[in-house]
Parts: sequence; C-alpha cells; structure tokens
Amino acid sequence: MTTIVHVVQHLRPGGLQTVVLELARHGAATERHLVMSLEGEGVAAVAAWPRLQTHVDRLRFLAKPPGWTPGLVPRLARLLRAEGAVAVHTHCIGPLVYGGLAARLAGVRHLVHTEHDARHLESWSGRWLQWTALALTRPRLVADAEHVAARIRARLPGWRPRVILNGVDTDEFVPGDRAVARGQLDLPREVRLIGCAARLHPVKGQRLLIEALLGLDADTHLALAGSGPEEGALRRLVARLGLAKRVHFMGWVDAMPTFYQALDLFCLPALAEGLPLAPLEAQSCGIPVVVTAAGGVAETACPDSARVVPPGDVAALSTALAVQLVGIERALPSDPRPYVLACAEVRAMAAAYAALRQPAAG
Repeated sequence: MTTIVHVVQHLRPGGLQTVVLELARHGAATERHLVMSLEGEGVAAVAAWPRLQTHVDRLRFLAKPPGWTPGLVPRLARLLRAEGAVAVHTHCIGPLVYGGLAARLAGVRHLVHTEHDARHLESWSGRWLQWTALALTRPRLVADAEHVAARIRARLPGWRPRVILNGVDTDEFVPGDRAVARGQLDLPREVRLIGCAARLHPVKGQRLLIEALLGLDADTHLALAGSGPEEGALRRLVARLGLAKRVHFMGWVDAMPTFYQALDLFCLPALAEGLPLAPLEAQSCGIPVVVTAAGGVAETACPDSARVVPPGDVAALSTALAVQLVGIERALPSDPRPYVLACAEVRAMAAAYAALRQPAAG
C-alpha cells in the first residue's frame, strides 16, 4: 500500500479543503491517503465541519501556532517517515514551505505542489517566498486554473505549471426533482428560484446579488446557502430593500445536491475567487449558471449555457439573470452536466494527479 500525504494549512470548510478530501477519497485502491493540517486540532475541526467525520481516520493535526515555526519542519519530516510517505502533495504556499521542506528532509520520492490562488505573488515578499520554496524543494508544480497558471508564469519566470482543474463528484451531484427538493428544504414551490452557495463574506458578492434581485420580477426568489460575517449586514439590506419575503437565508446546508436540485438558476457573483466548486456542482446537477469574471470563476462556466458578467456590475448581473430565467422558461439553455463530465470530473482530477506521482512524469 502506497502512502500519499496531503499537507494543507487548515481544515476549515472551503473549496480547497473539499478538493483535498475528494482526492483522498478517490485515490486508487493501492493507495493510502492521509491529510495533515498544519493548524488546528481534531475534535474542534470535526465539530466545526461535520463532513470531516467520515475522513477522521486519515486526518492528522499539527496545532501550529501563529507565525513562523521552524521546528515544525523536522517534526513533520519525522511524521512523514513514520507514516511511510512515498509522495507528498502540498496545497498553497504555507504548506509548500513546511511540507515541501519536510518531504525533502525525509527523503520522500515524489513531491507535488498545487497553487489554488496566486494572489500572494502580487507582492515582492510573496514572490520571493514562493520562488525560494520552489527552488529548494523542486516539486512538480500544478495550478488549479489557467488564471492561476498565467499569474505564476508572469510573476515567476522559468516556472510553467501544469493546469489540473478542480473536479466534483458527478455521482453525488446529479439532477433531481425540483418540487421534491424544495419540499425537503422548505422553499417556495411556485416561484423562480436563484441560488447561491458561498460563505457570507463581502468578497463573495451576495450583496450585489440581492441588489440585482430588485430588477427581476416579484415572483423571482433568492436562496442563500452558507453562513459568515456578512450575514447581519445582508439581512439588514434585505429588510431595507423590502425583499424579506423573496430572500431565503438557508444557513449551513448539509445536503448540497438537494439545494442545487431545488433551483432554476445558480449564481456566484464573486468579486475575487480562485476556481470555485459551487458552479461546477450546480452544473453537474443540470442547473445553468451566471458567474462573474473574477479570478478563475469563468473557467467553471459551461460555454453553451452559462453567462459571465464583470464583477461588481449590478446592472449587468441583473440583466444576465433575467435573460437566463427567460431562456429557462423557453427551455433554451443546453444541459451543462455534459460539460462537467468532460472537463471537471473528480475521478479525472484524481487520475491526473496520480500520473504526476509516476517516475516518468516531470
């Protein structure tokens, strides 16, 4: 049994963390995947994100304190040796520094590093840290979106990452009965329903989506799945705009396939983003999307059915939503599920990463 170790900064709910859990879950039968979190502690992490419960046997927590912790490198190297790691896969810059150095110190044969967001490369210190870490560890470098790869090529000349798009489980995210899904989630049945699944945070753009709802017919409602620091401000905005009966705050939703199946249309109005999973999950359920051209978001959009608008433009967002809803009533948008099956399927993502761990890859 070959042991593969993924190193992440933390295991709080998020797209990157979901991708890592999916990679671990869909590893080959001959592979044993572990996930090592630099920060946090197991009991608290599972309590905050119940999804971790099904992965608990493969999780390791290092309880890293804030700030630079050089002693963590030899400690992590000892742990990699003890677990018999043959390959280490680091995700984002912090895990590359600690996990990459530890892997080389432990003599691990294969090191893969994925950048999920290269915004840190806009600063000189971020570029220096990334270049130094890459030069010292020499991993097989991956970007999870062409947008991220382009930023790496521009900011770190000489490094040309492979692009492996994030994937979703198309056996889990499937089309379903809209009426049944709305009944299970206690959502109104006789309305047109737009949904958004994201942390309630200013960068995710839910405020713009609520404002865009003003330009749509009164029988169009909005369902927001997620929680976060912006919830109070968003609720006050909804009340001020007189939209309380049309905006449904769902909080944390466990049954995400059911959430997508309840929708007519999905929207992610992000102002900044890496390559998010939610639009791919919605499209895997057969739901067309409207997204913004922020970061790698547009790379998730089915070219035959999605609409992409500039980030921060409420008028453009409202128009795109209206056009999509009219098209849905006329059965015009093509089914986006085949696009996800062809371009962003979790098993294809896992196979692409597995190929990088073969001796001939590089």
